[in-house]
Amino acid sequence: MRLFGIALLLVLGVCNSLGASVRAREDNGPTCGYESCPKSDPSKVNIHLVAHTHDDVGWLKTVDQYYYGGRMNIQVAGVQYIIDSVVDALEKDPARKFIYVETAFLWKWWIQQSEKRRDQMRRYIDEGRLEIIGGGWSMNDEAVTHYHSMIDQYTWGFRRLNDTFGSCARPKIGWQIDPFGHSREQASMFAQLGFDGMFFGRLDYQDKEQRLRNKSAEFIWKGSASLGKSSELFSSMLYNNYGPPPGFCFDILCQDAEPMIDDVDSADYNIGKRARLLMNYARLEASHYRTNNILVTMGNDGHYKKAELWFYNLDKLIKYINSKEGDNYEVFYSTPSCYLRALHKHDLRWPVKIGDMFPYSFDQHSFWTGFYTSRPALKYFERLGNNFLQVTKQLSVLANLPDTEELQRFREAMGVMQHHDAITGTAMQNVAFDYAKLLHRSISKGEHVASKALSNWALKEKISNAPEFHSCLLLNISACDYSSNHRKFVVTVYNPTSQMVQQFIRVPVQNLEYGVKDFTGNDMVTQMVPIPDEVQAIPGRVSSATMELVFLAENIFPLGFQSFYVYQKKSDPNFLPNDPKPANGSQFIGSEVFNISANAKGRILINMTHGARGLKIRQSFHYYDAAEGNNALVANRSSGLYVFRPKSSITHILNVTNSTQIFKGPLVEEIHQVVNEWVSQVVRIYKGKSQVEFHWLIGPVPIDLSKMIGGKEVVSNYFTNLVNRRTFYTDSNGREMIQRKLNKRPHINVWLEERVSGNYYPVPTKIAIEDKRKMFRVSVLTDRPQGGSSLLRGQIQLMLHRRLTNHDKMNRLNQILNEMAYGTGLVVRGKHYLLAGSLMDKDELILQEKEKAIELSLGSWLFFTPTTSSFQDWNQLYKMKGDGLTISLPRNVRILTLEPWKDGEVLLRLEHIFEEGETSLYSTVAQVDLKELFASFSVDWVRETTLGANQFLKDEQRLKWTSGTDDNVETGNLDSDKVQASSNSIVVLLKPMEIRTFVVKLKHGSK
Repeated sequence: MRLFGIALLLVLGVCNSLGASVRAREDNGPTCGYESCPKSDPSKVNIHLVAHTHDDVGWLKTVDQYYYGGRMNIQVAGVQYIIDSVVDALEKDPARKFIYVETAFLWKWWIQQSEKRRDQMRRYIDEGRLEIIGGGWSMNDEAVTHYHSMIDQYTWGFRRLNDTFGSCARPKIGWQIDPFGHSREQASMFAQLGFDGMFFGRLDYQDKEQRLRNKSAEFIWKGSASLGKSSELFSSMLYNNYGPPPGFCFDILCQDAEPMIDDVDSADYNIGKRARLLMNYARLEASHYRTNNILVTMGNDGHYKKAELWFYNLDKLIKYINSKEGDNYEVFYSTPSCYLRALHKHDLRWPVKIGDMFPYSFDQHSFWTGFYTSRPALKYFERLGNNFLQVTKQLSVLANLPDTEELQRFREAMGVMQHHDAITGTAMQNVAFDYAKLLHRSISKGEHVASKALSNWALKEKISNAPEFHSCLLLNISACDYSSNHRKFVVTVYNPTSQMVQQFIRVPVQNLEYGVKDFTGNDMVTQMVPIPDEVQAIPGRVSSATMELVFLAENIFPLGFQSFYVYQKKSDPNFLPNDPKPANGSQFIGSEVFNISANAKGRILINMTHGARGLKIRQSFHYYDAAEGNNALVANRSSGLYVFRPKSSITHILNVTNSTQIFKGPLVEEIHQVVNEWVSQVVRIYKGKSQVEFHWLIGPVPIDLSKMIGGKEVVSNYFTNLVNRRTFYTDSNGREMIQRKLNKRPHINVWLEERVSGNYYPVPTKIAIEDKRKMFRVSVLTDRPQGGSSLLRGQIQLMLHRRLTNHDKMNRLNQILNEMAYGTGLVVRGKHYLLAGSLMDKDELILQEKEKAIELSLGSWLFFTPTTSSFQDWNQLYKMKGDGLTISLPRNVRILTLEPWKDGEVLLRLEHIFEEGETSLYSTVAQVDLKELFASFSVDWVRETTLGANQFLKDEQRLKWTSGTDDNVETGNLDSDKVQASSNSIVVLLKPMEIRTFVVKLKHGSK
């Protein structure tokens, strides 16, 4: 295990705050965890009955409607009744067990209970009768989530559980039964959270068939080639997804199960017959697994509102089988962890899994790859929310603010957004609106915290009625009232990354003359660029801004800020408005790296002029006609919220029917292209920057809803002259890259009748292709998750927007994906960064990709403060520059988390952003001295925890598993020399892809 300097900890006298709250109960000997597991019989088939409910944090109904039981006409589900009913049922028999997953609902129930009711819950958890599984705020999606938000939502769920129930509520098992496919990064993350294993429900039907046939449904998942054994996780595929065996659903929602009647005098006596049916089912399931233990899920969506119905019948079933059929079968209440423990005792060698489990399909025409793009505006809003949450948490620490309720609500809202029907876009339209409302309300609360923090940090002396620092959430559509409706305002740029940045700032303004002063009072170089008419006409955009003021913010320190004073210049009789006239005679834009133009058909042409000469790229917009069927047969499946199914593999190209304009200036050069009445874009390249930016605008996508035809799936194609040999790469939840090959899956043989959607993969942040002979690489980075592929040689394709006329029958309401806003079809604006270069310069090329991906997910945040003060008055009142760190971190390391924690402590995560062997220069061990890191305070002491911050690393004990390729697999901690502590330094070492989490005590005012 990794240990700190013992002498340092003894001198500091650090208490074990993560476990202190439950010591009293631990001293009384709780029997939770593996100690509470029933004993299985090695000579029998052991049937582990797992009583559970699956409670979506929003889907057909809103979060509150699910909890309180509203809109029962849509779905009969009420979580408050479920938890109440289960607590009552557990009281009646100590042999009964139950598991619960969604901390968001559990916490909502908990805060409304009496102390007596709370004591009941604590007792069941301490006795191992109620086991917390998963433990995240929600059961997150795995395809389109970003690992930053995934870690956050587990951390917050764990903290609520740990603070409330102590170590007996510490989850040991991942329970991902409903997400639509599974990612490698999720497995790696679970291992780093300290989990012993995970259970999952959905995987491709061909994969499932093969795993059942060859008994590989349980395996060791190698989550990361970089992290090795510390990221390996035992994984188990549920036999019947997560529902009960046919005929054994005893919920009030079910119609197929007869009650267990054990009265021999009754004419309806049936328990013998029913018991044999269950044993036959158990025998069939056991034939596909490798041990004499099988897990049988007893529950489903919204089940257990009347828990006694379930338990009463299961009690009878257990009693009968164990007494009458006890020679061959043993059946008992169990939990996923108890089942896992039983498997572990067999000491077997298990198969190995690499890669991920995408795409998901349950038949040959139903690939759930449409949700990778569905509801693109909500996907962007979630990404924006995470950006601002990290900014708010960092500023709270840097300004020495406590952990506030406003910040907690913000964390919880982002946790809800990770749910597998939220960020995926698969919830009903009214639920999607509710998600957006919840997130917007929480961002507003975060804005109060961030404004106070910045004011405390920057204010030179205390004053009453200090100005506020406002955020503008509509900058992506060039709208901000604080900049466009005021003659003077201050733009404060905060850098949440761990590297010094140079950021081109774009501020929506009126068509007037402006000046900008930096923190020294110097006038800055500026440029005015017209906002395209198509952007100004976006439905719902209400703004007087017709121009964008551009300037360069240089040398903003990591976790630091700079303020810029913007003012309208005095009227000049010779000043003329900046009419949007194209640059005279210009046919192209460019830089030292690229030459970019538009041809006669409007295709964007990119030629490399440096490094990778000979590389050519062409970009254009296309769309697929969506399949429109009645879903009665497999071959008649429609595209819908979940499913992407085009009528043909051929796309329709959108030819430019309107103008292309070019604008040039000292800071930025742009092509403004109008493709047609519902597609346009701005292609942009900044001075000194090496990425080409594509700011696309799509919608309203034309359809004919009256005839139920005309559904379209809009894509952007990047065609290159590379030969990538049917191979491309996509990221896994924003972290490690995974190689994809057309029409192939790792370790399984597949036949794809859907050659387009069956080759689509989630692209949370990046997709890339390479030509090994020419030694070129091209990558496209996204500002939100999207579906993507490389279906043709040298091509990168990304789906931007979907508007459909039919449903895919994958939800109970059969709602069509036809998003409306402001009385018309949804209009969406987003951006891609295109990067390209020679693999001979791979170190810098990959570094650039990673830093640009961070910029898109955790970019500099702009705060706006209208003022009537002169520059001199503002500068006298406020500091216009603040540094959070003393230095930039090594280029391969960043601060992933900095947030206020408990008892005045701070949670700090450091992350190595490179994979093992990814580059020769940056895929090396890095080190950071925490003592010398922060500018305004010092680190007093640190304690390292597991990834979820709910257990000290030295206390972690995971089950050890053996795979078929290893003689001895230990999935415990890494080397013990990773922290070097002394009175003058605390040096942290990081291996490639490693994330390390610390509880830190800061000493403020010491520098």
